[in-house]
Amino acid sequence: MKLQVNTAPSYLTILQYIVFGGVILYVGRPLFIPLSFALLISCILYPICIWLEQRKIKKMNAILLSLSLVFILVAGILYLFVLQLLSFSTEWGALQDKLAQTFSELSVWVTQELNISVEKQNEWLKNLSQQSGSDAMGFVQKTISAGTVSGVLFILIPVYVVLILYHRERWVEVLYRLFPTQRKERIREILHLSIQSYYNFIKGMLLVYLIVGLLNSLGLYILGIPHPVLFGFTASILTFIPYVGIIIAALLPITISWVTYNSIWYPVGVIAVFSVVQYLEANVIFPLAVSSRLKLNALVTIAAIVIGGILWGVAGLILFIPFLGIMKMISDRTPDLKTWSILLGGESKKEA
Repeated sequence: MKLQVNTAPSYLTILQYIVFGGVILYVGRPLFIPLSFALLISCILYPICIWLEQRKIKKMNAILLSLSLVFILVAGILYLFVLQLLSFSTEWGALQDKLAQTFSELSVWVTQELNISVEKQNEWLKNLSQQSGSDAMGFVQKTISAGTVSGVLFILIPVYVVLILYHRERWVEVLYRLFPTQRKERIREILHLSIQSYYNFIKGMLLVYLIVGLLNSLGLYILGIPHPVLFGFTASILTFIPYVGIIIAALLPITISWVTYNSIWYPVGVIAVFSVVQYLEANVIFPLAVSSRLKLNALVTIAAIVIGGILWGVAGLILFIPFLGIMKMISDRTPDLKTWSILLGGESKKEA
C-alpha cells in the first residue's frame, strides 16, 4: 500500500514566508514605495492614455499629457489650500494680541491662586524656550531630511510612471513568461481587474476625503469657528495618520475657538466634532466607501492599514489596501487559494 505524501506547505513554512516577506518589504522601502506609487498612478492613467492613443496621439505624448493632468489637479488643490491659508493669515495679528492677553491673564491667575511669582514664571518660560530651541533644531534637521527624500520621490515617481506606461507591452510579456502555465486570457483578466481595483480604491478614498471634510467643516461652521473649510479639510487629509493626525489637525481650531470666544465650551465642541467624525470615518465611512468597493473584509482592511503603517509608514496606509484587493481578486480566480479568498472576502456567499 502506497503512502500519500502531503506536499502542501506547513504552517511553519507559511509563517517563515510571511516573516521573510515582511523583512524584505521593510528593508526595501526606498525602492518599493516609489515603485508602488508609480504603479498606482500608472493604473489610474492607463485608461486616459489608451483613450488619447485612440485619437491618433503618439504614446509618449499621451503619457505626458495624462501625467500633466495629474499635476494640474494637484496644483489646483494646493492653490485653493494656499488661498485659505492667506485668508487665515490676515487674522494672525489679532490672534497674537488675543493670545498675549490670554497669557497675561493666566499669569495673573497663577500668581494669585498658586502663589508663584512672575519672576519664577518667566524663568520657567526661559528654560522652556531654550529646551524648545534645541528640540526645534532636531525637528528642523528631520524636516530637511524628510523634505529631501520627498523631493527625490517627487522626481522618481513621474519617471517610473512614464517608463511603466511606455513599456507596458513589455511588462505584460514578462508576466506571460513568468507564468507559462497560466493562460494568457487569465493573465489579461487579472491585469484588467487589478487596474479596476486601483481605480475603485482611489475613487473610494476621494469619497472618504470629501465626506469627512464636509462633515468636519459643517460641524465647525455650526459652532461658529473661523475658517471651517480650511480646518475641516485639513483634518480630513490628516486622517491618514492614525490617532496622531487628527490630534495635530485639532490643535489650531481648538486654540482659535478658545481665544476667539474666551470659553472652554467651544474647544470642547471642536473636540466633540472631530471625535464623532473620526469615529464615523473609521467605522462607517471608510469600510463602506473603500472596503465595499474592493469587496474586502472590514477586519482584514483595518489589519492591512496597521501592518502598512508599521512597515511603510504613511505610504503603507495608502498602498496596502489596494494590494490587498488585488490579492483577493487573484485568490477568487485560483482554486488553490480558495481559503485566502474566504478570509479576505467581505461577504460570505450562501450555499444552495
